[in-house]
Amino acid sequence: MPERLLPASPNWYCSRSSDANAKGVFGFGAKNSVYLISITSSSPVVVGELIGHRERVSGFTFCHYLGQEDLCASSSDDGTVKIWDCERKIMLKEHRAHQSTITALHWSPLEKDLVVSGDEKGVVVCYWHNRNDTQSFFPEPRNVFCLSCSPHNENYIAVGYKDGMIIVIDISKKNEVVHRLRGHDDEVHALAWCPEPGEEALHSRPEEGTGGNPLQDRSTTLILECPELTEVNNGLLGGCERGCYLASGSKDQTVRVWSTAKGKGVMTLKLPFLKRRGAGVDPGVKERLWLTVNWPKGHPTHIVSSCFGGELLSWDLMKNGKQKWTLLGSASEGQTHSRIVFNMTSVCVEDNRELLISISMDREIKCWDLSTLECCWTLPSLGGFVYALTFSPVDTGSLAVGVGDNMIRVWSTLSIQNKHDTKTFWQGIKSKVTALSWHTLKEGSLAFGTDDGKVGIYEAYSNKPPQISSTYHRKTVYTVAWGPPIPPLTFGGDGDKLSVALYSCAGEGVIFQHNPWKLAGEASDIDKVIRDTNGIKHKLSPHTDLSWKPDGKILAIGNEDGSVDVFQAPNLKLLCTIQQHHKIINVICWHHEHGSQSDLGYLIASGSSNAIVYVHNLKTVIESPPESPALITEPYRSLVGHTAKITSLAWSPHHDGRLVSVCYDGTAQVWDVPQEEAVCNYRGHKGRLLCVQWSPVDPDVVWTGGDDFTVQEWAVSKQEHTKPPKGKKGIDLEKKRSSQQKVKAKKKKKQMTSKAGSKPQDGEVTNGEGEGRHSVGLEEGPSDLEEEEEKEREAGPQATMSTPIAAASKESNRPVDRIVSEKIQNGGKAFAFVKREVVKEERKREKQEIPVKKRKPRSLLPLSTTMDHRPKEELQQDCLTLAAIRHSKVLPSQCVPGSGDHIQLGLFGDRKALYRMFEEEGKSHIEGGHYDSAIYLLLWKGDITGALQMATEKGELTDHLVSIAPMAGYQVWSRTVEAFVKQLCFQEQFVKAASYLLSIHKVYEAVELLRSRQLYREAIALSKARLCPEDPVLKDLYTAWAAILEKDGHYSTAAKCYLAADSAFDAAKVIAKKGDVVSLRAAAELALIVGEKDLSHSLSLRCAKELLSVQDWLAAQEVLQTQESLLGHQLLFCTNELLWKSLADTALITWSSTSAHSWMAIADDGFLTAVSEVWVKEFGISPIDSEKLKLLHQQLKSMENPPATVNVPIKQLLFHLSVDLTLTLLSALAGSWGEMLEEMLCALSRCRDTGHFILMKEICGLLFPKGTESISNFKGKLDLTDEKSISAAQSLEAFICYLKLYELWWTSSSEHTPLLPEETIAASTAASHNDEPNGPDHIGGAGAEDEAPDDECSAKEIPDVLASAAEQEKPERLEKAQCVLTCKACLSEPHAMLQACERAKAEVQHRLSNMVYHHLKNQGDQHKDHPAATQTENDTPASEPALSEEHASLPSLIALVSEHNKQLAEIPEHVKEHPFPDVMECCLILLHMARTSEIPVDLQKEALALVQKYGTTHALRKACQKFLTPDCTGEVQCTED
Repeated sequence: MPERLLPASPNWYCSRSSDANAKGVFGFGAKNSVYLISITSSSPVVVGELIGHRERVSGFTFCHYLGQEDLCASSSDDGTVKIWDCERKIMLKEHRAHQSTITALHWSPLEKDLVVSGDEKGVVVCYWHNRNDTQSFFPEPRNVFCLSCSPHNENYIAVGYKDGMIIVIDISKKNEVVHRLRGHDDEVHALAWCPEPGEEALHSRPEEGTGGNPLQDRSTTLILECPELTEVNNGLLGGCERGCYLASGSKDQTVRVWSTAKGKGVMTLKLPFLKRRGAGVDPGVKERLWLTVNWPKGHPTHIVSSCFGGELLSWDLMKNGKQKWTLLGSASEGQTHSRIVFNMTSVCVEDNRELLISISMDREIKCWDLSTLECCWTLPSLGGFVYALTFSPVDTGSLAVGVGDNMIRVWSTLSIQNKHDTKTFWQGIKSKVTALSWHTLKEGSLAFGTDDGKVGIYEAYSNKPPQISSTYHRKTVYTVAWGPPIPPLTFGGDGDKLSVALYSCAGEGVIFQHNPWKLAGEASDIDKVIRDTNGIKHKLSPHTDLSWKPDGKILAIGNEDGSVDVFQAPNLKLLCTIQQHHKIINVICWHHEHGSQSDLGYLIASGSSNAIVYVHNLKTVIESPPESPALITEPYRSLVGHTAKITSLAWSPHHDGRLVSVCYDGTAQVWDVPQEEAVCNYRGHKGRLLCVQWSPVDPDVVWTGGDDFTVQEWAVSKQEHTKPPKGKKGIDLEKKRSSQQKVKAKKKKKQMTSKAGSKPQDGEVTNGEGEGRHSVGLEEGPSDLEEEEEKEREAGPQATMSTPIAAASKESNRPVDRIVSEKIQNGGKAFAFVKREVVKEERKREKQEIPVKKRKPRSLLPLSTTMDHRPKEELQQDCLTLAAIRHSKVLPSQCVPGSGDHIQLGLFGDRKALYRMFEEEGKSHIEGGHYDSAIYLLLWKGDITGALQMATEKGELTDHLVSIAPMAGYQVWSRTVEAFVKQLCFQEQFVKAASYLLSIHKVYEAVELLRSRQLYREAIALSKARLCPEDPVLKDLYTAWAAILEKDGHYSTAAKCYLAADSAFDAAKVIAKKGDVVSLRAAAELALIVGEKDLSHSLSLRCAKELLSVQDWLAAQEVLQTQESLLGHQLLFCTNELLWKSLADTALITWSSTSAHSWMAIADDGFLTAVSEVWVKEFGISPIDSEKLKLLHQQLKSMENPPATVNVPIKQLLFHLSVDLTLTLLSALAGSWGEMLEEMLCALSRCRDTGHFILMKEICGLLFPKGTESISNFKGKLDLTDEKSISAAQSLEAFICYLKLYELWWTSSSEHTPLLPEETIAASTAASHNDEPNGPDHIGGAGAEDEAPDDECSAKEIPDVLASAAEQEKPERLEKAQCVLTCKACLSEPHAMLQACERAKAEVQHRLSNMVYHHLKNQGDQHKDHPAATQTENDTPASEPALSEEHASLPSLIALVSEHNKQLAEIPEHVKEHPFPDVMECCLILLHMARTSEIPVDLQKEALALVQKYGTTHALRKACQKFLTPDCTGEVQCTED
């Protein structure tokens, strides 16, 4: 469970979606779950969640029967009613009796197992869960809006309907209505029974017309209901003659009180028109009324109701006068809700105080004290995905929350009185808030970015609207960040020049720099600065994230191709490129700079869609910038465990190297980065996580937000899990499968439409990675704009359900969508073309059997034709009329040939008559929709312009009409072609349309037409055929098409486009995007061909590493051989292969090789000799060419080869060892013996740090086949004045002795063979050259010998009997004795002092951090046990008794740290520079061996002296307690200081 939580918002427009029980637990439906909150008059605490519904929870109610308060019920749009045990958070039973959407729910106050529900069809279902029995009622065919069971009669249920009707039914008499209460004329939103039975007289005003004027006060009107308005079924009251009052609230703005004894209304309360108070509301949001009522149990004469704008009114039913209501929260501003209230629940807690809980559209849950009518507390809730979290660096504890409900919350997390003290900002946002960033210096200045590309700045401590940048992004803003300005941005003059600018990165891949003082000015794209500074000509990869190093000197930018570019401010010089992820970068984050280790300030963590968090150490690159940008391919640490895309990262400001990551797998993971191990895993969310922040004041607390609409605070130390669950691909995947099936079908339609040439819809995702970093808006239904929710509610559920069907039917009229619908009807499969010939033959037979009558073509002159089918007399009269017209030249009266009743004569008269006939026939054709016939008539008349104009207007242009258009002139022809092009585009014949544009010499328009319809192939073909090769349009086409192909995953075709556009760099990059070996190899060869040597270098190296991971040595070397600059890596891979061969017979190698070279076996004279021989033979490496060797050494030295941890995989460890060994051999060939010894030492210490002691032994055997004698040979080549090299040799010697010491311990513990002192003395003669002291810093610790007391059992006083026995022992005993004596190399006092100081300093720092932790806890009044602190108290060092936990103070601990730092400063640098075995560990082993084997007394004394002097920690004291007892000398014993 989280420590604190901001829950999801309660569901809107539900009559009863919240309730409270007698134990003070309040539950409400939010999305598809139920949140449970423990409430008191002081504060709320979220105690759990009921998860099980698949769709929105529409109702929730508790069982109020004594002893069963833990039972509750919920209803959902998934059609189920579930019974829950809220104490155990489990579902007990469920039923699916409803066939329609459930709209109302209530648990009977009298029947302990009766749950009643109603749906929108009017069905009321009674469910007795104990006997699992349901009974359905259908009292009215109306939409049920609310219902309430009587608290006084177990059979009575009041039901309110959408049309305003209220009925009371008796469930003991099926389908029998006791009362029909008519009075409301709109939706009934809530029903509430009077808590006391009986109906005592309520004060009422006279009716209208009986005296008084009820219209004088519009605020309150109290009317006795007319008896005519009610129907009373007398005789049905039975034993309930006393009746009970029932209150109802309706959308008609009235609250009515009904008498169930009389079956009539007794009181009507009209809502007052109050002025809007408290927080403002967007005036553009249209708000409807929701009137809910509650009858408090402790106040039977009062009713609480909601009002227009979120106000709550307490109605005194016994009060005389005009104003019978009192406003809740009137004592102070800002207490009331700012939007309409949906539900109210009353509950008695704490000394019988009655509280009222209300939920509202303003997404706040408020608690009211009904005795004072004041607000006790407010719990904010969230109505969308939580996209961003950020703590203010100035106002400590102010947490800004960016939510998908178009609002920003600022939460004062350190507030003591109100633990959920939040302030909400909504003005000027109007979109999902996806990015936030506090100003680093200015208090209260908060930058934000939104889903629609908006960037703005809010002043959190003022009521002013935000400043909005005039430069908008085209897609979702991913990141906003404050950083130092870069060119060309300048801020005013020198007097008011600032050092901070605002940066924003969005989905289109652009980073803008905004001037925070002049947001109205145009923002600058930083890509121009990057190009100009670094001379980059190729296309930059789209950017996805940016992060400034805390000192403001370095900028890291994440890219879509998975690379991270690191730039030096202010000119943005490229220092290095990190190529590790190979997928879109979602987040990058720098380590803070106030750690105890300066190196940690150079760590940068990055997360992408490949589920691995990589951490890189950029100290070398930043402190010593290379001349050309470095390429980093090896991480400092790889944090593996998540199973989905990484969405956010945060470093702990309290720890060194402590990182928390969140992921789409639904978990948050805390990592110890230096140790490369998981610390804890949080699984409190039930969805994908999107953001994370570490508490700035509590080192044990982390805050996370996700798509479950919650922000959660949780403690690291209280988590039971360590790593994310294996194989988990995301908690909400099952939810998506069921809820996104329709969405997928819709995407299919879009894709097919785009193939047909239409423009893709906005927001269409064509590729998995194209969705951006967080998939903004995915499945975020409840976070849509409130206006849309209200419109849907106004339209009703039926309209909502019919909307997608109507849309689908509309779309199915299009040809492409009809194909899709037919495919869906056919089971989603393609059309079957099997047996096509058989089908054709059957059709032919049917045609032969059934005679088909030829259809007569439609006449072009139908009016005149029909006139020829009149009676004979009329036809003969036409002949007479025609004769008169032609011969007498005197027209009969009212006779106009070719028109009217004589239209048929136009065919036989003159041309004017014919034209009149054509005109009337044309009008008839137009009225009948036969435009082609009308056009033909115009053409026959010779009116080509008119025919073309009509065809254009009616969309009936054809190829024939366009072909004759030139007869009317060039202008007419040009206009006709353009109109025909539009018509063809409407008909989706884009290629044909482009061809017609060519006919009028509009080549560019034709190309643009094809391009706008995504027909890039055709557009490019046309451009190459008709335009000049140098035309920029052609390059733009190639680039645009390549971008689309790249998003769709067609990388090869995209590469061809880039090559054609002379963007060879981008071509190679896009081929490599797939990431497999074949693609990387092809991309590297392509880059080499086109002259991009640096890119070819990096791609070849990446390909070789992929082959190395599967041990394909041959192919890896072939790839590396193509690049002359990769000779150093060829040597490295060769060393790695030979190392693998050398260790193949050991238990360390558990994998096989794909292919290997037939190189020689390891020679007897050592591993390095064998490797050098292969280098000379295969790669032409010669010790003579010193310059080449130095260059190769420098090349490999620049590789990232981080310190290893215990969690590093063995393959990766072997590769890092190969780097060390390759550098060792290069130094040896170049004659740099000191560097060679240091590289050897690095290899051994790497094995020691990882805990691979077997591997360490094998490496020692390979490098030093003769043991310490091999090191002596190397030491002979060193300059004795070179302290650094001498120290490295001594450390190597100590490591070899360290291994021999353990080996001797293991063998002696099994054999129990004592060693004789004579053998040790004889062995000392042979090893004397290794043990000569070289001053106080000698590794043997000469000072320890001087301080060791004389012993009577020393070697000088050995009895003759023992000496004679020694002569009879075997030679192996001499070898063993020599081994014991060489172990003296591990007992170095300078190193013991160094290690003791470091241990003591670490313990004091640990105690100091715990002291600060307890101080902060006490300051915040949060006294909690801290496991780390308890452990520290128990492990107080014995060496510091004066500073026990009781007496330790902050100054004393700081003084101790300073003292230890001084001691460390006095130790020589060459001692601190090189690793050394743990001296105390070696001493303890020697002392332990002394119990089974005889160790020389002087060696024992030296070990005891070192333990006594430097074994100061409690753990060491405890380990060596048995060895520090008084012996025969009485000298060497530990005093309890």
